[in-house]
Amino acid sequence: MRARLALAALPAFVVFLLPATACAWPGPDPGDPFTMSVDRIGCRANTVRVTLRNQTRQLARFDLRADSATVASGSIPARKAITRTVKVRQGSSAEIEAYSVSGSAADTLIDSTRVRNDCPWGHRLPMTGPPLDLVAKLATAGGLILTGGVVWWYGSLWPRSGSPFER
Repeated sequence: MRARLALAALPAFVVFLLPATACAWPGPDPGDPFTMSVDRIGCRANTVRVTLRNQTRQLARFDLRADSATVASGSIPARKAITRTVKVRQGSSAEIEAYSVSGSAADTLIDSTRVRNDCPWGHRLPMTGPPLDLVAKLATAGGLILTGGVVWWYGSLWPRSGSPFER
């Protein structure tokens, strides 16, 4: 009994002994010149809005890429934010990456995220033809009439005189 109680309480004790979980990577780094945030996908236009916020008091140059292809590049004024739209094909996903660009060093990855366009495909087709409930009722009525006819016909054939059950 004590062993069962100890085994049942073991997960609760492990939670208190383990350190707290770390933040998901990549989080905002205090040394980064800007941050990137991505909105939800816009289903009508198949685009997603990406906002870049400059955290410094200097002009920050950026390069925004989707699946390693440059979508937008430019500069962000000090303590300002800019928004760019990225097109994502329907039913697919794209890796959106923001790079800090400087003339003297290689481009530095600031943030990246994967965006999936799982919006519903197109509009529903218009209803053409009779309502489905009417078709179902007519099919059921036809099946009952056919079954009744078969039972009536078989009842007229069986039992006949000279049946093996009559003696």
